Amino acid sequence: MITPDIPLLDIAAWRDGSESQRERLAARMDQALRQSGFLLIENHGVPASLRARIRAEASRFFALPAGRKRAYATPVAGRGWIPQGGEANAFYGEVADPARADMKESLTNGRDFLTGDAETDAAWFTPNVWPAECPDLAALAGEFTEQVRELYYDLLRMSAVALGLAEEFFVSHVRRGPQTFNINRYPPLSDVGPAKEGQYRVAPHTDWGILTILDRQPGYGGLQVQSTDGSWADAPFVPDAFTVNVADLLARWTGERWRSTRHCVLPPPDQAPEEELISLIVFLEAEVDTVIKPVAGNRELAPVVAGEWLRSREAAATV
Repeated sequence: MITPDIPLLDIAAWRDGSESQRERLAARMDQALRQSGFLLIENHGVPASLRARIRAEASRFFALPAGRKRAYATPVAGRGWIPQGGEANAFYGEVADPARADMKESLTNGRDFLTGDAETDAAWFTPNVWPAECPDLAALAGEFTEQVRELYYDLLRMSAVALGLAEEFFVSHVRRGPQTFNINRYPPLSDVGPAKEGQYRVAPHTDWGILTILDRQPGYGGLQVQSTDGSWADAPFVPDAFTVNVADLLARWTGERWRSTRHCVLPPPDQAPEEELISLIVFLEAEVDTVIKPVAGNRELAPVVAGEWLRSREAAATV
């Protein structure tokens, strides 16, 4: 088995370091994203206390009776509550099995932003739906995603340097782009019962857009990453570090020099039947009219439009 190369990078060395430190960090990023498509990022500056408050508020919502939560129900790519059984992830080109839907529930919201183009805003920046039972959640989520977005821009600047591009190349195509913030609850085995064969908390898949930034909790039923030889390995966990991975459109933008890697969240474990985890996941996108054309690697890949790609993937994941 080939162990995935998922290094721990200090973003402070990018933000405050010398030119040589920044170049070394960008080169290390390039090496890891070619091999595994994943990074761990420390010293990101997003307070642990903020993340804890979001989890506490979301837990209050998840503890409500299903009937109360149903008032906020939404399909994949909507805003609100995605109940267990509402989403079935799969690898691109494969067909998800609704009978083995992901063993999770989600509170999902989008970027509070308007581009000024009525058609774009109606399609991609619809108003968020926040549960009245958790009045502090909207402000907490806004504070969190604003800080994560600044990290996103720094990671894209590092990406551009790693590929020999102008530092603002990627950032110039994402500032008016959407994002999705999922608060995922992975219920305990005692709540949901054993997984069916081939069923997961989140089934093996790749993410769809540019970068995913994840604040995760460790557990038996945690994140696994597929290695280049097809085997699976537990993703490393470092307290207070974010897990970051390349998604499909960034892989395509780099001519598949960087990997959009299959990953999954394991089903509820027999070893810990009461294990319950909450992940905070921000999926960060390009501006939806961006034509994604390779700037490295295989430049023969056909261009795709970011928004069209995302809509096709959303439709495939909806149960």
